[in-house]
Amino acid sequence: MVEKKEVSAKKEVATKKAKEVTEEKQSKPETSASLEILEKIEKMSVLELADLVKALEEKFGVTAAMPVAMTNNAGGAAAPDEAKEEEKTDFEVVLKEVGSNKIKVIKEIRTITALGLKESKDLVDGAPKTVKEHVDKKEAEGIKEKLEAVGAVVEIK
Repeated sequence: MVEKKEVSAKKEVATKKAKEVTEEKQSKPETSASLEILEKIEKMSVLELADLVKALEEKFGVTAAMPVAMTNNAGGAAAPDEAKEEEKTDFEVVLKEVGSNKIKVIKEIRTITALGLKESKDLVDGAPKTVKEHVDKKEAEGIKEKLEAVGAVVEIK
């Protein structure tokens, strides 16, 4: 029972403080000039407001954009070196030369790429051509081994 009285007393105090704050805000007199400006702004279209913002930015040398939080990265200078040290993860397999077993190379290209017979033949005839892009190192090496096994010359980029 005592706890309920304490809670209700705290609520009353909070309510009184909230009323005081709103009364203070309402009691502050606004100048007629600021009221006139607010009324004019309320009547403006979105395009007119955008023009107003631009004009205010130019006039007072300010910006209406949100400030971007700057972070202090102590390791920022080492970033270019790290990029060089990182191992490449995205590879491209290029058919350089077909070799003597053109038909076997075409068949292997079909199984690797899931292209049709004509598309595979066109790819082989147009060598040097990219067989597959955006593959990991293991897959690229596997493709290279398969194509070299049938006589093709392959490069991994």
